[in-house]
Amino acid sequence: MNVEAYLDRIGYKGSREPTAESLKQLHRAHMLAAPFENLDIFLSRPIILSLPSLYDKIIRHRRGGFCYELNGLFGWLLDQFGFTVRLLSARVFSGAQPGFEFDHLLLLVELEDRWIADVGFGDSFLEPLRLDTEAENLQFGGSYRLIESGSERILQRRQHSVWNSQYIFSLTPHHLEEFSAMCQHQQISPESTFTQKSLCTLATGNGRITLSNSRLIIRVGEQRQEQLLADGQAYRTLLKSHFGIEFGEGVRVDRLMNLDSSSE
Repeated sequence: MNVEAYLDRIGYKGSREPTAESLKQLHRAHMLAAPFENLDIFLSRPIILSLPSLYDKIIRHRRGGFCYELNGLFGWLLDQFGFTVRLLSARVFSGAQPGFEFDHLLLLVELEDRWIADVGFGDSFLEPLRLDTEAENLQFGGSYRLIESGSERILQRRQHSVWNSQYIFSLTPHHLEEFSAMCQHQQISPESTFTQKSLCTLATGNGRITLSNSRLIIRVGEQRQEQLLADGQAYRTLLKSHFGIEFGEGVRVDRLMNLDSSSE
């Protein structure tokens, strides 16, 4: 790994000591720089879980990715800094029930305290959460807590006055390759949320900006604006200006907008 190139990609200029403060700053920088996106799925580009492949995509080509990619690569960066990092498997809730094992990849970082890091869950916490407390953690745009459920933990987010469960996970460490089968499932299954619509979303200093199919959604604080994009050129322009992603003219962005792409 070229650590300098990685830090330049996420705009990080802080300390490189493996401390809780460095972890917070790295996590926040990553969330503000590398979008959560599934565009390759709609472009029929396979996502392969190898660290060199993830580095090439996210750092060299300045792309984003989903949990396996973003957290897999971020875990590698933290390891380079001297952090003790474990890959954990989570089951994401759909309604009242969690999904399958390896549904989501997140990180356990062990310092004097233990922390949960997750730069690959889309609209989520900007800074890592301390694992061994159920105290409410207030962050811009959300309030989170981790509660115990037997030997597992549940991430919850408070919306209005209701705590909604996001995902449940154990502290059993895993290797990246153990997520490969579910990563493949997420790319091809009609039941996967990642095959339902294209998504590219990034946290900002005061909210979030999202391209979802042919809609641009901008949230600033509690204010939300939505715009329907007129054509592929508008999509390309916004993808480059807001996310730093630039595709060649040969790329069928109509597929990303979920328009009719049945004919070449």
